[in-house]
Amino acid sequence: MISRELEMAFSAAVREAKARRHEFFTLEHILYAIVHDAGGAEILYHCGADLDRLKQQLEEFFEHRLERLPKAVERDPIQTLAVQRVLQRAVMHAQGAEKRHVDVGDILAAMFHEENSHAVYFLKTHGVTRLDVLEYISHRISKVSGSVDEEADRPGAGLAPRPQRQAAKPTALERFTTHLTERAAQGLIDPLIGRETEIMRTLQILGRRTKNNPILVGDPGVGKTAIAEGLALKIHRKEVPESFHKAEIYALDMGALLAGTKFRGDFEARLKAVINELKSKPGAILFIDEIHTVVGAGATSGSSMDASNILKPVLASGMIRCIGSTTYEEYKNHFEKDRALSRRFQKIEIHEPGVEETYQILQGLRESYEKHHGVKYTAAALKAAAELSARHINDRYLPDKAIDVIDEAGASLRLKDHNRTRRVVHVKDIEEVVAKMAKIPPRSVSASDQARLQNLEQELKRTVFGQDEAIKALTTAIKRSRAGLRVPDRPIGSFLLIGPTGVGKTEVAKQLAATLGIHFLRFDMSEYMEKHAVARLIGAPPGYIGFDQGGLLTDAIRKHPHCVLLMDEIEKAHPDLFSILLQVMDYATLTDNNGKKADFRNVVLLMTSNAGAREMSSSSIGFGTAKEKDDRAAKGMKAVEQLFSPEFRNRLDGIIPFAGLDLSIMEKIVDKFMEELSRQLVEKKITVELSAEARRWLAEKGYDPAFGARPLARVVQTEIKDPLAEEILFGRLQKGGRVTVMRPAEVPEGADALRTESMAFLFQES
Repeated sequence: MISRELEMAFSAAVREAKARRHEFFTLEHILYAIVHDAGGAEILYHCGADLDRLKQQLEEFFEHRLERLPKAVERDPIQTLAVQRVLQRAVMHAQGAEKRHVDVGDILAAMFHEENSHAVYFLKTHGVTRLDVLEYISHRISKVSGSVDEEADRPGAGLAPRPQRQAAKPTALERFTTHLTERAAQGLIDPLIGRETEIMRTLQILGRRTKNNPILVGDPGVGKTAIAEGLALKIHRKEVPESFHKAEIYALDMGALLAGTKFRGDFEARLKAVINELKSKPGAILFIDEIHTVVGAGATSGSSMDASNILKPVLASGMIRCIGSTTYEEYKNHFEKDRALSRRFQKIEIHEPGVEETYQILQGLRESYEKHHGVKYTAAALKAAAELSARHINDRYLPDKAIDVIDEAGASLRLKDHNRTRRVVHVKDIEEVVAKMAKIPPRSVSASDQARLQNLEQELKRTVFGQDEAIKALTTAIKRSRAGLRVPDRPIGSFLLIGPTGVGKTEVAKQLAATLGIHFLRFDMSEYMEKHAVARLIGAPPGYIGFDQGGLLTDAIRKHPHCVLLMDEIEKAHPDLFSILLQVMDYATLTDNNGKKADFRNVVLLMTSNAGAREMSSSSIGFGTAKEKDDRAAKGMKAVEQLFSPEFRNRLDGIIPFAGLDLSIMEKIVDKFMEELSRQLVEKKITVELSAEARRWLAEKGYDPAFGARPLARVVQTEIKDPLAEEILFGRLQKGGRVTVMRPAEVPEGADALRTESMAFLFQES
C-alpha cells in the first residue's frame, strides 16, 4: 500500500529522530525527510518552497524546540497522534484518487489538516498550500514559471537512497498547447498562399493596446486555421513588421486541457496556469481553434464559471493576445449571445477563395503533396481540381475540397500503379476522383459507357414496347448531357410523361435506370395530397417534430446525386409541390429545412400523369383518320394545360405523350412476361415454352385499350402461374423439368397433360 519511496523516507525520518535522541517522532521529522528526498524536494520546489531555508528552519526547530533524551536513556521515539492521523488521511486520499500506493505527495497533502503543527507553519511561511500540492501531484502544474527539475540534483544528506534524476517536467504551455512558431521552424507547416489582406488585418488588431484579439469567422474549409499557421510561418521567416519578430503563437489544445480533470477546480487551475505563463511571455499569442468550444467548457452544474469567463478579464485588458477561429453558424449561436465575450474580439470574415486563387494555393502546396505521394501533378490537373471541385462538390468549400481532390488523386495513383511506370497525375485522374467523391459519372466517357449509351435506345425498345417516340426523346437528352452540350445548372432532363394507365410510363423510368446502371428513386405522389405532407420532401419547418431530420427528397438526392427520379402520378400531389419543383427544373437545386442544398444537375427527372388520357384514348364512330388522331392528341394536351400551370410547363424539357397499346404490341409484352417467368424458374431447374396459339390467345385475352398491359399481367398470373405453382409444390415439377404451355386443342392425343379451362400444360422430364 505504501510506496517504496515513502517507506524509505519514513525510515530516514525515524533514523533522524533516533539519531538526535528525540523522545517523539513528529511531523517535522517526516517533513525533514521529505525535503531531503528527491521526489519530495521536487514537489516542494514546484509549490514555491525555498528548500535551503526550509531545511534551516527545521534544523533550528530540532536544535532549540525539541528536548533530547538523557544520555542514560535508550529507547525508540514514540509516534505522535498527529503522525497517525496524517497516515490515515493519506491512505484515504490515495484511495479516493484510485491510486494503488500512498506516496510522498499524499503525505504532504494530508499534513495540511494539522494546522497547529510547526511543519504546516513552516510550509505556509513559504507560501505552500494544500491546493498547490494537489495541483502538482495531480496535473504537474508548477507555481515556478518555466521551471525544470533542478532540485533533483540536490544532495540527500545521506538520509535515503537517491533515485536517478527524473526527466524535466513540462510546463503548462508545453502540456496544453502546441507551439506553432516552433513547428514552423521545423518545417511542419504548409506555406500560406495569398490572404495578404486578412494577415495584415490580423496583425493590425494584434498590435492594438486593448481588445487586441482577432477572431477569424468563415465557412468550414476556407482556411481559417491555415491563416493562423501561416502567420506563425511568417513570424519565423521574419516576414512581418519588426514589432512581431519576437512573437510566438501557441495553439490551445482544449482536449488536453479537459482530459483527466476529475475534481472541481482542476480545469480552472490548468487554464489559469496557461494564462499565467502566457502573461510572463511578452510576445506570446494564444490561438484557439474552434473557439466556440470554450463557451461552457469546464463549467459544472449550477455554475457559470467556464473557460470563456476565465478568459474575459485578461482579453479585455490586453494582458494576453488571442486569435480565435469559428464558423458563421457557431459564431451566431455562441458568440453573438455572449455579448461580453464578443466585444473583446474583433471579427475578421474569411471568404471562400475563387477558382483562380484556389489554383494558386494548389500550386503552392504542389511540392508537399508530390513529395508525400511520390508523384508529379501537371498544371492542368491542378486547374481541373480547382474547377471540378467547385462545380460538382457542393457540400464543402474551396480550397479544402480541391486540396482533398489532389491528395486523393495522388493516393489513388500510388495504390493502383504498383509497377510505378506512371508517376504523373493527369486531368483524367482528377476527373475520376471528383466523380467518386461527388457520386456522378466521370466527365470522360469510358469504352463501356460509350457502348451503353450507343445502345441505350435499342435496349429500352427491347423492354418497353410501342413507345418509340418517348424513348427517343429521353435517350437524346441523356446523350446530349454526356456529350457536355446540355444547359448548365439544370437537370439532365425534366420530362412529363402523359398517357393512359398501363402503357409503360413507370416502366420506362425503371428500365432507363437499369440500362444506365444508376439508382432509381420513386416517389408516389398519392402520399403528398395534403398541404402538410409536401413538407416531408424538404423537411419539417422549425418548431415541428422532425425538424432536425431533413427531407425525404433532399436526403435521397444527396445520397444518390446521379439517378433517375420518378414522381409517379404527379397530378395527385398538392399544388404546392409544383412550386417546389420549379427551382429544381430551373436551377437544379433544392434547399432543405436545415439550409443544406441538394444538387439535381445529374438527375433525370421524370413525372408521370394520367392527365388527358381519356381525351387521347376516346375513339370516334367509324374508321379513325390521321386528322382525328391529331385532334385527340390536341384535346389531351389541352387537358394537360388546364391541370398544370404555364410556369411549370415552361420549365419542362418536354411533354411526352404515351400512345395506347395495340394487339401486335400485346404479343411482344406476352414474350416479356414469359421471359421474366423463365428467369424466376431457372433456380428450380424448370424451363417453360409457349406455343404461338397460346401466345396469341393471351394477348387477346389481356388486351384492354383502357387499361394497357396491366390486365395482361393478371391473365398470365391466373392462366399460367397459378397452375404451375400447384405442380411446383406438389406435382410433377417438384424436381424440375420442362413444360410446354399450349391451347387445349393443340395437345396431342394420348398425351398426359394438365388441362385447365383455357390452357394445357405438357410436362417432360429435363
